[in-house]
Amino acid sequence: MVYLLPLITVFIWGGNAIINKMASEVIEPSSMAFYRWLLAIALLTPFCLAKVIKQWGIIKPYLAKIAFLALLGMVLNQTLAYYAGLTTSASNMALISSLVPLLSVFLSVPLLGKSISLLSIIGGVLALAGLALMLGQGDATFFLHNSISFGDGLMVITAVCYAAYCVLLKRWKMPISNWTMVYMQGVLALLMLTPLWLTSDQLLPATESLPLIAYAGVAASVLAPWMWVKAIDIIGADSSAMFMNLMPVVAITLAATLLGETIQHYHLFGGLMVISGVLLSQLKLKRKTQQTLQNVNQI
Repeated sequence: MVYLLPLITVFIWGGNAIINKMASEVIEPSSMAFYRWLLAIALLTPFCLAKVIKQWGIIKPYLAKIAFLALLGMVLNQTLAYYAGLTTSASNMALISSLVPLLSVFLSVPLLGKSISLLSIIGGVLALAGLALMLGQGDATFFLHNSISFGDGLMVITAVCYAAYCVLLKRWKMPISNWTMVYMQGVLALLMLTPLWLTSDQLLPATESLPLIAYAGVAASVLAPWMWVKAIDIIGADSSAMFMNLMPVVAITLAATLLGETIQHYHLFGGLMVISGVLLSQLKLKRKTQQTLQNVNQI
């Protein structure tokens, strides 16, 4: 039963690509991003504000780093995804987002000082070839003679932003609990999003956008992170991370079912190549050392 935690989390985050696409038709991206975090912060405040006040002396020295993380993970990553929904499909959004683990591996080189294995390089080439096949609608040489669409380009930027967010979160280890960190990032993100929200043509959300805001603010921003942290505590980070590779499969299935998007052969082959490349980049070759233990019993 414990494996339901990461599985449900992946289903929620996979559904978020569908929400991004649906939101593009009923609410401005700036408003969607703002109201998502307004709702999430309203829900978290009764549980987190007292801890923030109590631990303010510990939190204050890290405010600049927390703000930068909020900019990457909650402002740029999510807001640009809502803008991407205006000009690209939910399927494309999900497949491009699935590159985050691969990008994290490569960003770990300059930011964490890690080395890249041969498997990671092969996985990166395979994933990029799959992405080219998908975006080129079956043309694997797409990147050589074409530029990607505006929406797809925005999704690439969001993937890079979130990969950098994940790596920096690991580099900047802070003595702050997970929920306090999420809450502080959410508050700072809300402050950053307010000027953008004020430029919206319609400040108040339309009625048809309320369920989408509720899903993004409650399920994707509060429930999913809680279940993900719980899953990591119970079954470990490595086992939980493997479930993330199911996210594009979930999103594409939902896109075909709920949005009527047609799944072509290049989506299947390209998506399979992307997921395989990401999986390959996450494999670690372990050297096995054999030790011979000799027990001499003397009587």
